[in-house]
Amino acid sequence: MASESIRIAFLFNHDQAHQIAHALPTAIALMQLAPELDIIIATTNDHLTQEIRRLAAKLQKPDIPIVELKLVNPVTRLAAYTLEKFLPAKKLGIYKDNLDFFRSLDILVVSEKTSLILKSRYNLEHLKIIHTRHGAGDRAVGFDKVSALFDHVLVSGAKIKDRLIQDAGVSPDKISVIGYPKFSILPEKPPLLPIQANGRPTVLYNPHPAPHLSSWYEDGRKVLDYFLNSDRYNLIFAPHVMLFHRPFVLTIDQLRLKRPGKIEKKYWDAPNIHIDLGSSASNDMTYTMAADIYLGDVSSQIYEFLYHPRPSIFLNSHHVDWENDPNYLHWKTGDVLSDIENLDTALANSSQRHADIYKPVQEFLFDQSFNLTEESSEARAAQAILKIARDMEKKRQKQSS
Repeated sequence: MASESIRIAFLFNHDQAHQIAHALPTAIALMQLAPELDIIIATTNDHLTQEIRRLAAKLQKPDIPIVELKLVNPVTRLAAYTLEKFLPAKKLGIYKDNLDFFRSLDILVVSEKTSLILKSRYNLEHLKIIHTRHGAGDRAVGFDKVSALFDHVLVSGAKIKDRLIQDAGVSPDKISVIGYPKFSILPEKPPLLPIQANGRPTVLYNPHPAPHLSSWYEDGRKVLDYFLNSDRYNLIFAPHVMLFHRPFVLTIDQLRLKRPGKIEKKYWDAPNIHIDLGSSASNDMTYTMAADIYLGDVSSQIYEFLYHPRPSIFLNSHHVDWENDPNYLHWKTGDVLSDIENLDTALANSSQRHADIYKPVQEFLFDQSFNLTEESSEARAAQAILKIARDMEKKRQKQSS
């Protein structure tokens, strides 16, 4: 054992809390597996801190220690205040203003990619950065060349591993298949929302924020109108939490800027519509478990919904030629509509179509996306991180001897 303990931080640096459940169970499992290690939970705002405390209590670790990183440089704070409506300026500023903290670490575990700036711009080459990813979706951005810059990547299943090797050029020895730690916070039984007391089938509409991919900008309000006027269905409108986070949605990968607008009062007041633009329930699979039918576009939440196979429908609002495109693999799990006028028929036929066609496809793609075993996913992830830490300890001992 090295005289100085390996120092590991799990960083949660985002505007919203949707990435926490992908890494927090692993942090807690690692604390239990290797209590001698110096393990830190770091957040960058009070919203994240409170959500971590909520989920930690759910995971029987209510006293988890948390460090909250701040912007300390007046210039950085001014830039963040000025640009935050359009860009994640605070998220990037956190690295610059807390370099001493990051220099003190041996391993940094993250669920997003902006942390790589610590190597590319701030030259922290000693720091091993481990990517947990967030979600098991099919979008190309999840398999870009940037993924190969991490020292190690924890993936949920064979589908993710294969595409990282093929598309991103990640070396196989830098990948550990660990399952899906987020499933550890699943409710014991599907929750029942107040709107569901009427006994109608409940549809979850879960559009993505990215303007070039989302169904919201072209068809979203037509979807809301359909359910507003429906006496057959309930609707949970729970979009990706970043859709309404800022006045405008900017995507860097295809440089698009769009305004999501406001949700009118008539939709909020409808007795068969439940709207959630970003509460904790949007992040902990409450809605993917509560719904009977999934309606969406490209969100990775479809795979979480398929934990229990059920009917799904997808809106092809951009008229994409998707059939042989791996970025739309999830569209093989349900009917794909290029015309919103076909929604009523698709909903009416969804149960039968699911039974006749899609259930086996869903089960196959779920198994490809999530390698689940009797051992918990977070325990497997913790062991993968611990191996990296032990290798660092051995190297440090060798250098000091």
